[in-house]
Amino acid sequence: MTEHATRRTVSDDESRRASRRWWDTDADDYQDQHGAFLGDVDFVWCPEGLREADARLLGDVRGRRVLELGCGAAAGARWLREQGAEVVAMDLSAGMLRHAREASHRSGVRVPLVQADALALPFRRESLDVVCTAFGAVPFVADSAAVMREVARVLKPGGLWVFSITHPMRWIFWDEPDESGLVARNSYFDRTPYVEVDESGVPTYVEQHRTLGDRVRELVAAGFVLRDLVEPEWPEGHERIWGQWSPLRGRLFPGTAIFVAVSASTARVASRHAEQRERPQEGREGHLAQSRQAGPR
Repeated sequence: MTEHATRRTVSDDESRRASRRWWDTDADDYQDQHGAFLGDVDFVWCPEGLREADARLLGDVRGRRVLELGCGAAAGARWLREQGAEVVAMDLSAGMLRHAREASHRSGVRVPLVQADALALPFRRESLDVVCTAFGAVPFVADSAAVMREVARVLKPGGLWVFSITHPMRWIFWDEPDESGLVARNSYFDRTPYVEVDESGVPTYVEQHRTLGDRVRELVAAGFVLRDLVEPEWPEGHERIWGQWSPLRGRLFPGTAIFVAVSASTARVASRHAEQRERPQEGREGHLAQSRQAGPR
């Protein structure tokens, strides 16, 4: 099947179908390439190799109800289970969840597995203490602000939302690990998705871009307080290349951004939303719209 890359807007439905198809098809190759690095019972936040065992971004999880969103083979969920958390691992892809089941059998560490959509989490309001994901869901949905709101819905007040994504500044460069990936070629402010389509024009892979400011605004609008933004440095002696991540690029600029946010109380969020509805927005919205329209397409 012939495929080519383009840049165009896609709907939530197109993104969902493309992601499910891509990860179902790619699951075996992905695990062959990266499974040893990720482990069966480990929580690795990023290709730089930052592990939750060292970073402790989730804090003490003993007895806490945790959802690993976009879990892939669920190595992170199994590690959290070993730390005493009550964990559920969730992914859109049946192919990735198949690998999660196989790894559970190999390791003897079992966690509940759920196939569901990040835009419709199958959990009650304020039922979870922690939601986390390492490169899952967030970059692959058209309306990532809706993901933030959905996570806020299921978290208890004061609950923790931690997610890692490709660092937004990487959008400027081609996804090449060598010198050709050091030249700025794309506008940081162009939010048009990267889309791979088949010969019929049907999207087979979709990845979204948001700026750092966009991500902060999404979190704040959903009622989160941003506690930390972690940009892991490339560690000495780490020579592994993972797609666009390489020692050459990693020593010059960040490849991963990890957002650590805490949910506000329901009453506080409702109050803030009421204030926003009453506050004039023309100046700020007009400025943002002009900035987007002025950027290259």
